[in-house]
Amino acid sequence: MAFGSQQGYIEQAVKRYSSLFTLPSHRRVVLLLVLLCTLGGFITIFPFTEIYFGVALGVGFFFITILSDIVLCHFLRPEPIFNSRRCNALSLFSNIVWFALMFAGTALGLYFQNVDVWLRPFLLGFCAVSLLRLLVYSATLFKGLVVVFVSAFLQPILWLVFLYFMWPLMIGTPLGFSFFVFPLVSVLLTVVTIFVFIHLINRVGKQTLGVSSMLLLKTFLANWTEDVNAPLENVLEKLGNEQSVDVSLLIFKTKKKVKAVMVIPAFHPGPFKNVGSSLLPYMIQSMLEKQLNCVVAVPHGLFGHELDLASQFQNQKVLDALLKSLDFGESQEKASLFTRVNSGIANASCQIFGNCAVLTLTMAPETTEDFPQELGFLAIEEAKKKSLASAIVINAHNSINSAFLLDEAIVPLKEVVVESLGKASRARRSALKVGAAKVVLSEFSLEDGMGPGGISSIVIRVGKQTVAYVTIDGNNMVSGLREKILNELKDVGVDDGEVLTTDTHAVSAVVLNRRGYHPIGEAIDHRALIDYIRDVVSEALRNLEPVEVAWRTITIPNVRVIGAKQIETLCALTDKAMKQAKRAAIFLFPVASVVLIALLLLLYPIPL
Repeated sequence: MAFGSQQGYIEQAVKRYSSLFTLPSHRRVVLLLVLLCTLGGFITIFPFTEIYFGVALGVGFFFITILSDIVLCHFLRPEPIFNSRRCNALSLFSNIVWFALMFAGTALGLYFQNVDVWLRPFLLGFCAVSLLRLLVYSATLFKGLVVVFVSAFLQPILWLVFLYFMWPLMIGTPLGFSFFVFPLVSVLLTVVTIFVFIHLINRVGKQTLGVSSMLLLKTFLANWTEDVNAPLENVLEKLGNEQSVDVSLLIFKTKKKVKAVMVIPAFHPGPFKNVGSSLLPYMIQSMLEKQLNCVVAVPHGLFGHELDLASQFQNQKVLDALLKSLDFGESQEKASLFTRVNSGIANASCQIFGNCAVLTLTMAPETTEDFPQELGFLAIEEAKKKSLASAIVINAHNSINSAFLLDEAIVPLKEVVVESLGKASRARRSALKVGAAKVVLSEFSLEDGMGPGGISSIVIRVGKQTVAYVTIDGNNMVSGLREKILNELKDVGVDDGEVLTTDTHAVSAVVLNRRGYHPIGEAIDHRALIDYIRDVVSEALRNLEPVEVAWRTITIPNVRVIGAKQIETLCALTDKAMKQAKRAAIFLFPVASVVLIALLLLLYPIPL
């Protein structure tokens, strides 16, 4: 599958994500419920009875709402999505619908001068609220139908029963059991309507992926609302396929200790938040820092979302393989000067460590997104032509300002790969010194676009040339910031270098904006960030010392990845399911409404 096509589907999915909303605080939800129920109950009935009965009706509605939500919260444990706040919020939204219909009933009752007319919109409100609640709970609860039905109908039925006993006190005439005939019939019609609606939506997912659309929705919502990743990862494991993935390591060590490690994974840290391999760059960094007691940087390699790992279980395979592969064998003492080639469109830097070339690629200041594996194959082929053992390619992933057009970028990228390897192979090689430092920035959060890995700096001095590889745990960077950073580093004694991001997707799907995340520099003050980078590079400069360098690339077999086809289908399914939902809603809900209104008027004609 073409990268451009895949990126287009992902962007469509992001647009759906950015249409999500956040709820008010729990305190505000409860306050709004108090105001809605008490004032609503009073206003809707006071023209027909004493004021204190109106107040009693509203207070009763409120307490029924709160108590039933408390019961449901205990009843639904350990459901991942629903807690007190969300139960109360659903009650608030559904009660707004119900009171709107009750206010219409008040107007009709006054117009016809008959309080019994008020009951028709009230009963219609029961239907509307039951339908809304049944739809929400069917789409979000993992438990069976009994739990869904109890959750959906408990509160509306309690309101109905409460009004049945309040009516003779307020109005002076009993309602009789005929009052419950329409609600009983409407419950059946509501259930049929919702289940036909859900069946039509689920059919899209089953035909496309073999998994119901609603199950995918539930697993996504569980992760979005509560960071519960297991249900979604279980689905991704079933949809994925097994592949071998590569991880390249470059290790700098003194005679006594490991100084720094650069890890370049040939898989993608996605798809978002804590799902799949989204946090894997930080997990690799954290594990190796503890194991080796050194600075570890994990910049982005090649590949895109087609190589997202499916679950935490797959992540552990990678971590275990890395732990078993820390014996690098023979190391070498020399490295080449850092060289740079710029075609005007693509930019490549290259430095040869021992007999391995390390290249960094960027389109900065234009958008730099995921690069394909063929660039890595080309680099290895060209490196071997230069009598080198291999090449490791880093995607700097450090500029974003518009859409990324790979078809226009691929030829210039290939050109600079070849040219930069040729230039570096001719560069003088000398003994090297390395300094390293890291800072974790507590003042910047995932919402700001900063991952938990912070900023790592590996400074390399070959001869009189000093270069810095600065790795930021983030998902890309605003255009122009890279150039600002490199320019400022000259003031602390750095001749050249590159600014890299990990492409962590731990920051993705945590804010509701167009992208679903903030690239580095969009929500973070540039001056503050640059000052931190200057400090961490300066610290690395202070601990420069002679090192030897070793490298290796390990292959990890049988790792389950989501896969190119599945990524495309999952992203496209979001759009297809939404379109199907709209088509089904346009037909089903108006038809159900007409039938319910006709049935209501048939059972309870308005007296003229």
